[in-house]
Amino acid sequence: MQRVMLLGLLLSLLLSSCGSSKSTVVPEEGITSGIEENRDYEVAASRLNSPWAMEFSGESTYVSERDGYIVKINGSETTRQTVNLNRPVSQLSESGFLGFVLSPDFKNSNLAYAYHSYQEAGAMMNRIVKLEERDGEWHEIEALLEGIPGNIVHDGGRLAFGPDGMLYATTGDAGQGELAQDLNSLAGKILRLTPTGAVPEDNPFPDSYVYSYGHRNPQGLGWDQTGRMFSVEHGPSGEPGGHDELNLIEPGGNYGWPNMIGDETEEGMKPPLYHTGDNTLAPSGMAIDEEGYIIVAGLAGEKLVRLTPEGEKAEVLLEGEGRIRDVRFYNGRLYVITNNTDGRGTPREEDDRLLKLKY
Repeated sequence: MQRVMLLGLLLSLLLSSCGSSKSTVVPEEGITSGIEENRDYEVAASRLNSPWAMEFSGESTYVSERDGYIVKINGSETTRQTVNLNRPVSQLSESGFLGFVLSPDFKNSNLAYAYHSYQEAGAMMNRIVKLEERDGEWHEIEALLEGIPGNIVHDGGRLAFGPDGMLYATTGDAGQGELAQDLNSLAGKILRLTPTGAVPEDNPFPDSYVYSYGHRNPQGLGWDQTGRMFSVEHGPSGEPGGHDELNLIEPGGNYGWPNMIGDETEEGMKPPLYHTGDNTLAPSGMAIDEEGYIIVAGLAGEKLVRLTPEGEKAEVLLEGEGRIRDVRFYNGRLYVITNNTDGRGTPREEDDRLLKLKY
């Protein structure tokens, strides 16, 4: 497929700027829920605190918060649930309680999975754990994978179940770009696990969780209707900046970081389907609709962008709401969570918010 910079060209016109082991019940601190209509969307919940990921089950929405809580939203009722973990959440800058995904059999098992940062011998690390919702709280059942390199930046953190029933996780390079090319390190990778935490027998590298490598800071995962897997990740900071990527993920693929960015090529490394050129979107969550359009949440770019894998079209669906962390489809509607309370945005009185868009 010919590489294109259509997204970069369009975004240059469109972008205006670039837990824990807590065991006490936490006050709601003004969290509100219930539908509030707006010209472009409905506000399903507000006053969230650095939200990161969202999941749905029946009439309930679950939102992870970076300091180590899960907010459960059910109509007009909202509860900030305690998460009891065996290792406390370490929340500094980009680290914290990040990815969260319900088990495919959640309605029967009450199980979920989470990705969070913790301290080990003075170093920041990340781990993937299995949780159970019980008596209005979440409890760690077991750790599936620990010792993923972490830092106050570039922690990755997205969790998703693939159509194959396997659990996928994105990890950042922990600020050490060379780790992304090291197959003996779990940093700068997309990992693939069984739901019990084992290495699948058909992973591309023997006895390894690594599914793809050469990633800087991937935070979005998704599959189209044909089963193709996509990921979005942050490009470099400073000079040159921008060069955020959309990648078509193949097992065993090397996606080039830190050896190449943008249109650069190197033998044995896969170029992105799209990159943003010198512009910055800072992509986080992503979703794919039934026609294959890819919806991407932008943090620094403060946009919700829709593009096609063929490069024929890129457009802004939502702007003017500040940083956008995650996007999901559920019951025919498109949901997004803003991320203006994460220390890098300009929060409004009602931030952060869960928004419900028509699509």
